[in-house]
Amino acid sequence: MSTTTTTQPGARRAPAGERVADWADGRLGIYSLAKANMRKIFPDHWSFMLGEVCMYSFIIIILTGIYLTLFFHPSMNEVVYHGSFVPLQGVRMSEAFKSTVDISFDVRGGLLIRQIHHWAALIFLAGMFVHMMRVFFTGAFRKPREINWMFGFLLFVCGMLTGFTGYSLPDDLLSGTGVRIADSMILAVPLVGTYLSFYVFGGEFPGTDFVSRFFPVHILLLPGIMLALMVGHLILVFHHKHTQFAGPGRTNKNVVGMPFMPVYMAKAGGFFFLVFGAIAAISAIATINPVWDAGPYRPDHVSNGSQPDWYMGYTEGAVRAMPGWEWNVLGHTINFGVLVPVVLLVAVPAVLAMYPFVEAWITGDQREHHILDRPRNAPTRTAFGVAWLSWYGVLLLAGGNDLLGLLFHLSANGVTWFARIGFFVIPPLAFVVTRRICLGLQRRDRDKVLHGRESGIIKRLPHGEFVEVHEPLTQEQLHVLTAHEQARPIALEAAVDENGVERKLTRKEKLRARLSQGYFGEHSQIAKPTAEEYLEITSGHGHH
Repeated sequence: MSTTTTTQPGARRAPAGERVADWADGRLGIYSLAKANMRKIFPDHWSFMLGEVCMYSFIIIILTGIYLTLFFHPSMNEVVYHGSFVPLQGVRMSEAFKSTVDISFDVRGGLLIRQIHHWAALIFLAGMFVHMMRVFFTGAFRKPREINWMFGFLLFVCGMLTGFTGYSLPDDLLSGTGVRIADSMILAVPLVGTYLSFYVFGGEFPGTDFVSRFFPVHILLLPGIMLALMVGHLILVFHHKHTQFAGPGRTNKNVVGMPFMPVYMAKAGGFFFLVFGAIAAISAIATINPVWDAGPYRPDHVSNGSQPDWYMGYTEGAVRAMPGWEWNVLGHTINFGVLVPVVLLVAVPAVLAMYPFVEAWITGDQREHHILDRPRNAPTRTAFGVAWLSWYGVLLLAGGNDLLGLLFHLSANGVTWFARIGFFVIPPLAFVVTRRICLGLQRRDRDKVLHGRESGIIKRLPHGEFVEVHEPLTQEQLHVLTAHEQARPIALEAAVDENGVERKLTRKEKLRARLSQGYFGEHSQIAKPTAEEYLEITSGHGHH
């Protein structure tokens, strides 16, 4: 027997919004999904806003990009300019360059939108760079977030490629110089480089098709991949819950902060408009990529002081710093001056991308981690991160050797040699110095836990001795300084088992033990104070 439910005459009818919500919930299950996630807790710490800066910048990029697409003509067909910018009148140029100049001077608000689009791209990549460094230095990439780290890394790489294809589209002299460097990198690939170059550019560089080919890659392919990666990243963030810094009441099984609705959403909405306002203000004040100043691209011209955007600067620096070595092997010319930078620029970031798996293998730690490390408490990891940043910085300086020489009255050749030597010297030096600083900060934390904070007050004791009064730390401060775990290095198994049979150790086991000793050995971390040491000191023996 079946029953039907009907609305009784005279009964109050639900509002239209409620009826729509009931209809959608009955088919999509929205209410149960919202009920489970709307009260999700987010930690209240400023560093977590770095990811939000990236997301909001990406939204701004998409919105402004849609507007610019309406007026841009991705064609390399040559035309003669007769627009409103007088210095370029009568100059032959591609339709891509002409449409870019028209957007800048003839489309209402076009120049502002162009600059917002470009500045948002720079801030998007800068935000991702800093966000990934925050994740790296605090150990937020550990289980179960290794895949999310890979998503973030791929998002950054796709962002770089999207930015490169984007500032190459106007076909101006500056971007054309960058495209020519990209072509030289493609040609440096042994055996297949020539074929790849012809495929990308539709013939001998610069060809006649690269703008029309870069355009769909820039507005469809790469943004689509980035959007998918960002959605996957956010889904995993919701699934794994947020990491948080050590503090009272914070464990691996909870999150202390504010609920997603309504507190976090209200703050996030306001923060979006702050980010948008800041980008709009910068774009209205600071000119970026004035294509009319450089003029249209010509293969026989190079603009003076040509520099790529900051995130591609290290590629330029690697090519400038590398000596122009060439070998002729079996009739094929191998240009090491470009090939070696290409290999390095792929291999070094790849090692950084795989670092979470390398560290997990060294430590043998398969537990889930939701409490963040203080960088000082992981000195070897922190030193690796700073060494990588110093390597990046050296190449960035090398990419601007001509401008550095001009601004600071230096020899451009001298800057190049500084980069060549610094490439090998500065990262190891940064590693050693950073680890020693971290160990020094660990000693300071240990001393603060045992003796309290220096108050700056000098007191004279009855027997004439002068001492400084130390103020005891609060329980919250003590918890922050002592909550971290200190792993012990992995010891090699005995070469002889219990039956007296010799056991041969593999190279992999020996390497893992050595790396573990380097990470957690006696000289790689300072033992944190024990409860017994704290009680002995605070009981009056040696405590002021």
